[in-house]
Amino acid sequence: MRLRPRCCRKPPRRHPPIRKSAVRYEGLKRFLAPRIFFAAFFFGVVMFAASYAWEPGPSYGGTVVTASIAEPSNLIPFLASDTASHEVISKIYNGLLRYNPDLELEGDLAERWEVSSDGTEIAFILRRDVFWQDGERFTSKDVDFTFRALIDPATPTPYAGDFERVERLETPDDYTVKVFYAEPFSPSLSSWTMPIVPAHLLEGEDLMRTRFSRDPVGTGPFRFRRWVSGERIELAAFETHFRGRPKIDRMVFRVIPDQTTMFLEVLQQSVDLAALTPLQYARQTRGGFFAKHFNKLRYSGMGYVYLALNLTHPLFGDLRVRQALDFAIDRDELIEGVLLGQGTVSTGPFAKGSWAYNPEVQASVFDPDRARQLLKEAGWSDLDGDGILERDGKPFEFTITTNQGNEQRRQAAQIMQRRLRDVGIRVRIKVIEWSVFLDVIDERRFDAVLLKWSLSLDPDPYDIWHSSKTAPGEFNFVSYANARVDELIEAGRNTFDREARAAAYREIHRIVHDEVPYLFLFESDALLAMHRRFRNVRVSPLGIGYDLLDWEVPVDERRYTRYAP
Repeated sequence: MRLRPRCCRKPPRRHPPIRKSAVRYEGLKRFLAPRIFFAAFFFGVVMFAASYAWEPGPSYGGTVVTASIAEPSNLIPFLASDTASHEVISKIYNGLLRYNPDLELEGDLAERWEVSSDGTEIAFILRRDVFWQDGERFTSKDVDFTFRALIDPATPTPYAGDFERVERLETPDDYTVKVFYAEPFSPSLSSWTMPIVPAHLLEGEDLMRTRFSRDPVGTGPFRFRRWVSGERIELAAFETHFRGRPKIDRMVFRVIPDQTTMFLEVLQQSVDLAALTPLQYARQTRGGFFAKHFNKLRYSGMGYVYLALNLTHPLFGDLRVRQALDFAIDRDELIEGVLLGQGTVSTGPFAKGSWAYNPEVQASVFDPDRARQLLKEAGWSDLDGDGILERDGKPFEFTITTNQGNEQRRQAAQIMQRRLRDVGIRVRIKVIEWSVFLDVIDERRFDAVLLKWSLSLDPDPYDIWHSSKTAPGEFNFVSYANARVDELIEAGRNTFDREARAAAYREIHRIVHDEVPYLFLFESDALLAMHRRFRNVRVSPLGIGYDLLDWEVPVDERRYTRYAP
């Protein structure tokens, strides 16, 4: 046996004594090592994905509580003629088209549209991603049903005039609507901003009695939740709205029929969005508390405040009498006393911001002597010396009716009452609840009413001033009739030439001003308070709300758990 040399042999390895703690450590290391590796790997993957692929989603939640001075009358769009109703309706429904902040028409339920060269045909191509809030798909059948309901003589709608020129409507497939007009109709496109209602829920229903008027289903960003009569209407975000889910969870419309009470609710922060009176806007919101919690918003409104005279009333049939009333009113006094200077004089049926406005028409000057002279020419005199004019043994007296809760209108009525008393006319003031007020107007049970028109962006005056629009529920409730005005209205509807339309409307402005069916009083800005916790609220010529889907409330500033579903 050959032995290796000693120098080539490895020396024996000497190990330290083995301790039990070391055994435990080595076992734990073998157990944890692979798990630590995988945990580190997983954490790295997550961080990589967060850095390069994931973006934080929108923060959904919160409730906006807005104050309404009146309760809606009806939530079927073409049956509602009041602002309170349409404020809610605009959140529940969509039209085929809508106006954008640049006051241009764009698609809403319609993806696109085409107008024939002669202006007598419009083809709407509908979106294919729209669903009703009950899950049914929106189709051309819904447009067809809405149109048929609007033109049905049994439907008491003030909006039928926008569709009476339609010769026929065709739906060749579920996503195409073709509208044929007998002749060119300039407001045709704007008329299709009318909200569309669901055929599958309203076909065969009696529209005047259906529960749908208080339990509606639409395609809009918010769906109806509940209506507590005289108190509030609640809406909830429509999760699958075709433009995306609103970031706000709920909208609540609280009915507060008094502007002073409404302002107190604002100061208590139990209301987020509310109209302000000029006094509140200018003087009562100066403190640090209000500035800390609220923003003040102001924008020009397309509308005017007026005193409408019932032309079927024996007192107002004489033009000289209506002119006398016009001369007896000091509009500058109204603007200073009621609006605190935050407004301008109204001169006729078009607002100053409209391209139809006639700048050459001047407001009637305040001239009580001229008013007395006109009344004398009309046969009115103070025979018994009591300061009130009489004719045929009857005193000259009438009632101004307006709605409850609007302090501006009450103040304006009181100022006019005093000025008319100065020329020998006794005026009573009646302030009544909104729904009763609407009935009084519809049934023509008034002498004169003090109101405001909020006008459409298309200035077509057909519904308010055409002699055919005097039926109950329609807007010519003073029974104004002038053949030349009818002719000009129709001429303006028959051309797409804006200059030709403007010329017709400027003549209408002059005629209506001169005939005094209304005392045109003033135009006022919209004045609002909005709680500061709401982000992404922007003011545009449309007001606020076009960007409603973007309104957001930080998580730590949310409130109103009482409105949870």
